[in-house]
Order: sequence, then C-alpha cells, then structure tokens
Amino acid sequence: MKIAVIGGGSWATAIVKILTENNDYVGWWMRNEEAVDHIKKFHHNPHYLSSVELMTEKIDVSTNLDHVISEADYVIFAVPSAFLKNALESLTIDLSTKTVFSAIKGIVPDENVIVGEFFHQKYNVPMENIGVITGPCHAEEVALERLSYLTIAGLDDEKVDTLARHMESDFIKTKKTDDIIGTEYAAVLKNIYALAAGICHGLGYGDNFQAVLVSNAIREMKKFIKAVYPLKRDINESAYLGDLLVTAYSQFSRNRMFGNMIGKGYTIRSAKLELNMVAEGYYAAALIHEVAKAKGVKMPIAHAVYKILYKDKNPKKTMSKLTDKLN
Repeated sequence: MKIAVIGGGSWATAIVKILTENNDYVGWWMRNEEAVDHIKKFHHNPHYLSSVELMTEKIDVSTNLDHVISEADYVIFAVPSAFLKNALESLTIDLSTKTVFSAIKGIVPDENVIVGEFFHQKYNVPMENIGVITGPCHAEEVALERLSYLTIAGLDDEKVDTLARHMESDFIKTKKTDDIIGTEYAAVLKNIYALAAGICHGLGYGDNFQAVLVSNAIREMKKFIKAVYPLKRDINESAYLGDLLVTAYSQFSRNRMFGNMIGKGYTIRSAKLELNMVAEGYYAAALIHEVAKAKGVKMPIAHAVYKILYKDKNPKKTMSKLTDKLN
C-alpha cells in the first residue's frame, strides 16, 4: 500500500518518519521547492525537525500535489487548517477515490467545519473513506523516538486497522476508535485550552490553579462534544484527556507557548512573529465560539480565550473573572 503525506511542517515530517519505519514507499508533498531539494540532497527537513535523518530512499518528495496524491492509496493531510484550502488550490485529480486521513488539529476557516467534514462536503469523499489521526503525540518526541501513542479514528474498521499497522513501530503504539467526529473536535479544543493554560502561566498562576483549569477544561470538552456528536465515549481516554494534558503542559506545545506570550503582555501580532509556527488554537477559538453559540453550550474557558484573542479584552482581568466560574 502506498501512503502520502501532505504538508511540510514538523508534524508532517514526524509522520513521514513514522511511516518510513514500516513502508518502502512514502509520498510527500510540500510547497517549498528549496526544502524539497534540500531533503533529497541532505536527507533532512531544513526548517522543521532538522535533526531527524530521513530515509529518503523510501520517500518520493515533490511540490507536485497531483503526482503525490495520484500515486497514493491513503493520503494523510498534515498542513495547518488555516492553509488547507490554499494548499489544495493546485489539485486537479479526483480526491473522492482516495482514503483520506486528517492529522490536522484545527477547523477550516470560512467553512466553520472540522477537516473531515470539509473533505466530505467539498471533495465528495465518502465518510467511510475519511479518518482522523490524533495524539497525545508531539512531533518533537517522535523525532527523538520517545515512546508515543496515536489514536486512529474512522468508520471503516478495515481502513483504520490498515493504517494503524502501517504506523506502529518500536516507538509508536496505536489505538483505534470509531469516534471520528469526537476525536477531531477534541484535537481542536485541546489547543484552545492549552492557550488558556499558557495565558495563565504567563500571568503568574501556579500549578495548583493549572490543575483546576485543566480538570474544568476536560468537563467543558465533554459537554461540547456531546452536544455536537452524541456517542458513548470515555472522555478520560488518551485521545481526549491525554491529548489535552500533553498540550496544556508540555514544553513542546506551541499553543501553550503562544498563550504564555499573551499572558506576559505580547500583542497577538508579536506573539505570532515570535512563535514562527502556527498555533491552531488561535484560529479555532473564534470558530468554536460560533459553534458553541449555535449549539447553546456554555464554555467559560473557551469563551475567555476568545475574548482575549478577538475582543481585545485584558488577559489579567478576563482570567481573574474566569477563576470564579471554575470549581
């Protein structure tokens, strides 16, 4: 089976590394021609996870999106959600015949839908051919080959089993689920809560408060996911609580770093420039706010982040008010 990865960032690079452990062919699309040439010559991504030596003899890396997708049976998308539509502009072949897995942890701007729904609605990919790859898993730890766990979600058990087998290795274990919508929304929400954790850390709140914040966040996540996709699930499983914990606490979490800068007084623009990577939670905060409002779900933590990022509310005052709503 041939698998392709779409994206040139750290998570895409990590997934390529994972796949080359078990597969003799991995297609890889990225936009940057110089990066493609560099990878072919020096065997590592010059911009992301640059210490990872890639088995380029197994990798077909190209800037030609049609070529990479046409060669693949399974296509894994790992570009930031804000840039997904732009990345697909050059696509001319039919995507509906492929099995598509999203490793994107965000909501598609302008569409206000999660990535799986976007491929179903805009590219006519059957829901049975759509899946989700979630954590808890940081690209940086994959690069170091530290033991990590992935959750593979999808409605077709055979497709989920197949991808899981192709991604397992000495340092990657996989778990399977049919909660395709819930796991994808959880991956979106945990970035917003990591922003909240970062903002509070930047403001000087300690570990005691952070524990209360995260315990409230998982309950808030449970309430939201139940409203948008009712299904029997254990919110304490790795794909939900585990992913939230690692994103809220890890030194590698770009969303936590972004929030920390906001808490310390950075402007949105200066924090974006300093981070030099996409913090998915920034875009997700506005879109989740709209979905929650439409569903009638009260989300005090997500709402506080939204007000700070999009309504120019003072982080210190906003988080101080939030503390009275937590328990």
